[in-house]
Amino acid sequence: GLGFNIVGGTDQQYVSNDSSIYVSRIKKDGAAYLDGRLQEGDKILAVNGRDLKDLRHKDAVELFRNAGCDVSLKIQRRLQPQNGPVGHGGEGESGGLPLSAILVPGLALAAAAVWILLRYRQRM
Repeated sequence: GLGFNIVGGTDQQYVSNDSSIYVSRIKKDGAAYLDGRLQEGDKILAVNGRDLKDLRHKDAVELFRNAGCDVSLKIQRRLQPQNGPVGHGGEGESGGLPLSAILVPGLALAAAAVWILLRYRQRM
């Protein structure tokens, strides 16, 4: 996978009166963790150009599962609690997040592991 979990959707609102999709957890040593740009609490606006607005949770999960090797995310950074003057450091939307540099080798490793497992099972 992409190395993170999501919450939200029209059927499972994470934030009251907001059916957006949010990053709930970034898996240690997963693709998103190694890339370092995605953060827990970020709102995901689009996956590979496909808007996530008004989707059920399971439909959003399917979009991520079928995203392919080159994945681009459009996100809105969560507001960071600050001590002192309020700035705009954590606000706004970022550009795409090309995770392919991590995903392609990760998928190749996963495919090799599945192949080894299948070969091992055949010998038993």
